[in-house]
Amino acid sequence: MPLPPVLSSIVGWLRAGYPEGVPEHDYIPLFALLSRQLSEAEVNQVVEELAGSSDPVSAQAIHEAAAAVVNGQLLDSDVARVSARLAAGGWPLARPDSAE
Repeated sequence: MPLPPVLSSIVGWLRAGYPEGVPEHDYIPLFALLSRQLSEAEVNQVVEELAGSSDPVSAQAIHEAAAAVVNGQLLDSDVARVSARLAAGGWPLARPDSAE
């Protein structure tokens, strides 16, 4: 099933912000940022899109990172770092000066 246009745009922004791919240590803060703006179902669709285009080991890491956000395993400094990187790439959902 294709992603809705807004989620497709989000995946495009992620790929622009991370042209070499999202490093494993950035997935947890990334999904935390997404969960502040999107519903759980929408975040899950983004997770599935990213996992579906990854190798099996990376796909497992993506799923584990999404679960870690639900369990509250993140640092504000990590969220701020990822937010700044995405904002520099034109990410409309993140502000580089925010460390929420």
